[in-house]
Amino acid sequence: MIEPFYPAAFLVGLTGGVHCFGMCGGIVGALTLGLPPARGHPLLARLPYLLAYNGGRVTSYASAGALAGGAGAWAANLVSIHHAQLGLQIIAGLFMILLGFYLAGWWTALGRLERAGGVLWRRIEPLGRRLLPVRTPLQALGIGLVWGWLPCGLVYSVLVWALGAGGAGKGALLMLCFGLGTLPALLALGTVAAALAAFVRRPWVRQVAGILVVLFGFYEIGMALLMH
Repeated sequence: MIEPFYPAAFLVGLTGGVHCFGMCGGIVGALTLGLPPARGHPLLARLPYLLAYNGGRVTSYASAGALAGGAGAWAANLVSIHHAQLGLQIIAGLFMILLGFYLAGWWTALGRLERAGGVLWRRIEPLGRRLLPVRTPLQALGIGLVWGWLPCGLVYSVLVWALGAGGAGKGALLMLCFGLGTLPALLALGTVAAALAAFVRRPWVRQVAGILVVLFGFYEIGMALLMH
């Protein structure tokens, strides 16, 4: 039986796509415009690069999830595992609620977390710069691996969730599901970005996505309290 938080992580990535347009739209646009001249159909020519970018990005998410899940499991062994996992689940739920407010534009507290992550990003970003300009899908994969560590409140919120997943493998799987959920938005950015960007900028779209993520947060907290 599939544990419910894996499909939920996918749905968070899917609904969080409205944030991806704002956060990563410039990156995707710049990378797409910098690709070699297309031979044949432009979309088919770009597709291997777009898949490589996003494959690298999702791989980095899964790696970060493994680190978070492993760290959470290690910490849980220091105290009562049951109580530690419940506590982490409640914290994850609270972060999801904050994330929902952030996506909807009602409260931007998670922006501070993104700024804090900029310290790590400043050390990693030069590695990606060495791979530019992109001329092969392998280079695109390398850029994607670096891109996956871009400071992002959406990613950080799900990483907090991964802390309570119960181990490195479960944390990696949770972040993988989340990353797959973000694929439709970011693959679309490389193909029909203008039309979709106009759609997701509509306030009601962001608010609906935010409300859905807030509901996920309350669900997580509710499940933790029921298991207490």
